[in-house]
Amino acid sequence: MDHRGIAVVGSLNHDVRLSVHRLPHSGETITSDALHRSPGGKGANQAAASARLGRAVAMIGAVGDDDAGRDITHRLAREGVGTTGIDVVDDSTGMAVVLWERPESTIIIAPGANAWVTGDRVQAHAEEIRQAGAVLCQLETPLSALGAVADLAAGITLLNPAPSAGVPLDLLRRFDVVVPNRFELAALAGAREAPRSVAEVRAMAESLGHPAVVVTLGADGCLVVQRNQSAAHKSSAAVHVRSVDVRAVDTTGAGDSFCAGLADALLDGVDLADAARWATQVAAATTTRDGALDSLPARAELPSPTHIRSRT
Repeated sequence: MDHRGIAVVGSLNHDVRLSVHRLPHSGETITSDALHRSPGGKGANQAAASARLGRAVAMIGAVGDDDAGRDITHRLAREGVGTTGIDVVDDSTGMAVVLWERPESTIIIAPGANAWVTGDRVQAHAEEIRQAGAVLCQLETPLSALGAVADLAAGITLLNPAPSAGVPLDLLRRFDVVVPNRFELAALAGAREAPRSVAEVRAMAESLGHPAVVVTLGADGCLVVQRNQSAAHKSSAAVHVRSVDVRAVDTTGAGDSFCAGLADALLDGVDLADAARWATQVAAATTTRDGALDSLPARAELPSPTHIRSRT
């Protein structure tokens, strides 16, 4: 991998998607009108999305010695993702149950082999991380993996703190860019409720004291909050990037493709706000098809961005 490639350290799941008209209440049984199985996991989605955008990609994660693990590994290889960093461990491959309400999804995860992606396992794939121009991480693997990435990475580091969980601030600040949604932002800030307005999102993002936070807001686009960290003049600036007007069919995977798009543009040397504009285009295209990994757009399907430089 060259310095313009992407390494993804994260989860690999077998997704079981149930189409429902609404979520069940506690103790209630409802009937799904369709079932769909596919490879997934935030790590796999971000790796495949990055490959479809034309990047060399290395995936670092773990699967079980089972059909689901083999299916995920083979699918990523077909997408052009390097799979030598996927270890086979003595556990079942992770599973996600997706309740699809059209277009929103509610997801429940059984970690399985993803729980084996510890700091020691990441260290075993140190060279792939050191060589990457950008490294993408999430929270479907143990926190120790994040510390190992922060120790090893020479390129841009991006943390998508999903699913919602607290992350120690000293670890959070070791990543160059943090990409939460509203609910994940609240978990990071230790708040009881997610912020509603853009002003509330900005205030909560600023409270983290992190130099670069990009909060995804679904149909409201995203908010880029950056802090001037100089000792003489500490301040913050925010840019609200509007959403792209599309007919959303399924939002599953949109956050993952946003992260891939953000890393892709940052590797082209643009500023964070322009990178967020490109990421918003990528995420919007993802929502126009159902599924997660299956819905990820190829670069040829997207508008030609002005920031793209030659990759020769």
